[in-house]
Amino acid sequence: MTSVLRCGRYPLALDRPLVMGIVNVTPDSFFDGGRHAEALAAVAHARRLVAEGADLVDVGGESSRPGAAPVSTDEELGRVLPVLEGLAGLGVPISVDTTRPEVMREALARGATMINDITALAAPGAAETVARSGAAVCLMHMQGEPRTMQEKPVYGDVVAEVRDFLAARAAACVAAGVARERIVVDPGFSFGKTTADNLRLLAHLDAIVALGYPVLVGLSRKSSLGRITGKTPDDRLPASVAGALLAVQRGAAIVRAHDVAATRDALAVLTAVEGQQ
Repeated sequence: MTSVLRCGRYPLALDRPLVMGIVNVTPDSFFDGGRHAEALAAVAHARRLVAEGADLVDVGGESSRPGAAPVSTDEELGRVLPVLEGLAGLGVPISVDTTRPEVMREALARGATMINDITALAAPGAAETVARSGAAVCLMHMQGEPRTMQEKPVYGDVVAEVRDFLAARAAACVAAGVARERIVVDPGFSFGKTTADNLRLLAHLDAIVALGYPVLVGLSRKSSLGRITGKTPDDRLPASVAGALLAVQRGAAIVRAHDVAATRDALAVLTAVEGQQ
């Protein structure tokens, strides 16, 4: 596996687990929808996450929560681009969470150095757009699409199917000109998956890690944690931190988190203990 993730001008060393801070510029995201929907609020939030220790931040202008309806390209651009302009000189890589090549191009032109795509660059021209840019990309697995993905997800073997999908998409991106050291894979917890599917994927994350790409895990505040604990999104911080620790213990290189400071502290303790083994 690569020891450095190439995010445009930023080489991110993978000798310790990294934390990706979440910046939702949306009115309807499942946890913090509306809290940072205005550009100034989103910029301030991103800077706060970096001050808390985020290694990179992920800016999204279209909610992908279960049941979410799509927004227009113009609306997504109108949400994301002012935030990118406000984050010029942030000092850490900025990822943009989008599925649209048009948004990718505009975001990359404004300083984004990573694309986080829940459809794994499936849109025509998406892989070529990333290949030309030098940016990193996160390829995620999703069964279905956000509006309906949680209605009846079904797998024969969820671990094998997710692994094989990610392997195929990564190979397609390499063929399109995206260097291996720019690729991250994400099993897509809660994206067309039941709680049982999520637990099985987490328990067997090593099968995804074995693909040889850095693995990103996003469990923060998700509904599966609520079903396990009985807690609302506002009360899922302990469960989210536990999920991040379990993912890193099983080989995750990056965890995507709403709560950067708490996640960084927990990972620091884990890293210190593992350093004594």
